[in-house]
Amino acid sequence: MDLTPKQKREFYELGYIALRGAIPRIMVDAARQVINHSLGSEGMNKDDLPTFRAQSYCRDAQRHPAITNLFNRSPILPILESMFGEGNVMPAGAAQIALRFPGPLYSVPGEPGGHLDGLGSGSNGMERGVYRRGFTALAVCLLSDLPTTYSGNFTVWPRSHTFFESYFREHGHEVLAEGMPRVELPEPPLQITGEPGDVVLTHHQLVHTAAPNGSCNIRYAAIFRARHKDYEEVGLDAYTDIWREWPGIRAVVEPSA
Repeated sequence: MDLTPKQKREFYELGYIALRGAIPRIMVDAARQVINHSLGSEGMNKDDLPTFRAQSYCRDAQRHPAITNLFNRSPILPILESMFGEGNVMPAGAAQIALRFPGPLYSVPGEPGGHLDGLGSGSNGMERGVYRRGFTALAVCLLSDLPTTYSGNFTVWPRSHTFFESYFREHGHEVLAEGMPRVELPEPPLQITGEPGDVVLTHHQLVHTAAPNGSCNIRYAAIFRARHKDYEEVGLDAYTDIWREWPGIRAVVEPSA
C-alpha cells in the first residue's frame, strides 16, 4: 500500500497525515481486549501514574502480538515503506499504550502544550538535560472513538517540523539539553478527531501532545515509534536534515533530485 503523491506532499508540508480506517476493526478490538484485560488483572499503583503517563500504561501488554500487529501486520508498515523506502522500516517490538483518563467532573480542560519526543524529563526514563532522536516517525493508532475535541485527542502543531529544522540550523540542536524551546510556532494546535482504526503518522520533529480529556470516556491509543533501519547512523543529523530518512517523500517533492 502506498500514499498518493498528493498525500505525500501534504505530509511534507504539514508534517502529519491522518489515515482514516487504516486498521481493521477486528484488530482494534483485539488490542482493546488485551489492554482492558491488563487493566483488570494487573491494575495500577497510584504512585506509578506519572511514569505511566510519560512512558506507557499496561507494560505487560506492550509486546503482545495483538498490540504489535497493529503496526507489523496492518497497512501501516507498507505505507511507511512507501515513505522510508522499501525494506527500510524496522518492525515494531512494542508499543506505547497511551491512555488518557477523564478529568474531574465539571472541570474545565486547559489548553494543550506541545513537546518534541526524546527530551529527558526525569519521569520518561531519561534524566533532565539529556536528549536523543530515537525514531523517524510516530504512528498513532486510535483505539477509541474521538468525535469531539478535548477528549484526550492526539494534537499536532502543523508545520512545526520545518520550523524546527530552520531553528536548529541557526541555534544548534544542543539547545534541547535545556528542554523544549519556548518559541512561537507557525500554526496553532490541531486536535485530531477520529474513529477506532484511524492512524495519524507524524514526522519525528513535529510538535505534538495529548489534549486534556474533559469527556466521560477513556482515550485509548497505541503509539509506535517507527524507525528507518539507518536511524542510529543518521542520529542527531536528522534534526537539521529532516528528510534524510524519507526517500519516498523526497522523490515526490524533489523529482529532479
